[in-house]
Amino acid sequence: MITRNWTGVIKPERADDYLAHLQNDTLKKLSAIKGFVNASIFKRVVTDGVEFLVVTYWDTMDAIKQFAGESADIAVVPQVAQEMMVRYDPVVRHYEEVINLVPAES
Repeated sequence: MITRNWTGVIKPERADDYLAHLQNDTLKKLSAIKGFVNASIFKRVVTDGVEFLVVTYWDTMDAIKQFAGESADIAVVPQVAQEMMVRYDPVVRHYEEVINLVPAES
């Protein structure tokens, strides 16, 4: 399993619009890619807006490249999303899972 991790700070008044963009555009595109596993979206309020951490889970780097292209470390941020942002990471971070703990059922 590989995670793709990215953060961006959204203008406070555009946070709901950004979530709608993720749900109606980005996540639909990801769901159509073989090798995409799932996604988690986290948020927190910061001084200059609402920071979102987007973590997507993938089977392989080849699957990630279907979304991001050959330069998979470069963030994919469409213009419509950039207009909602204060700032964003221009690159993403990929991590290979080495341990996955699932608690035993009681």
